[in-house]
Amino acid sequence: MNLPNTITVARIFLVPLLVSVLLTKFEGRLVIGLPVELVAGAIFGIASLTDWLDGYLARRRKQVTTLGQILDPLADKLLISATLISLVQLDLVQSWMVAVIISREIAVTGLRNLAYSRGLTMPASGLGKIKMASQVTAILLLILGWERVPLLVLLGQGVMWVVLVTSLVSAFDYYQGFQRAMVTRDPKVADFETAKSAREKKIS
Repeated sequence: MNLPNTITVARIFLVPLLVSVLLTKFEGRLVIGLPVELVAGAIFGIASLTDWLDGYLARRRKQVTTLGQILDPLADKLLISATLISLVQLDLVQSWMVAVIISREIAVTGLRNLAYSRGLTMPASGLGKIKMASQVTAILLLILGWERVPLLVLLGQGVMWVVLVTSLVSAFDYYQGFQRAMVTRDPKVADFETAKSAREKKIS
């Protein structure tokens, strides 16, 4: 296993640690002498940073692999889903919003797997990246403001609406991209824009 994939696996192992810190009732709300929200925020922040780091290293070291392309989005979805469910338990975010967001993640994962089975790849779209950035921002605000800074919680709940909208719009974008790729019948199509271009050439 190469370094980028190892970092991705490390992100997966940070998930249960983060959930434990969020949901365990520590005496005095302190973990190793630090406020629990700071510890949880640091764990989530590090885990989110590895999402950028593994992709950067994979491209720089030319170690982009099929395993990495499959494992990386799964690790992201596990991190986000587990954290959001924990925040629902803490009454920091509405359960219906989390249900919609997680359903979207499952649907897109299924679509990615279907694409891979047909020899197509579906890299993250621009909307998908905006969705991910807004998710990280919202979650960090909610964790850091947890029971201590109500303003941060309100800001985080506001950003959650951005997450909801971008989740739904990007899911539709992924679906359209998959359809375009299927129209070309080209197993070498690597992204939605290439698929669209190939389709236009075919029609012309």
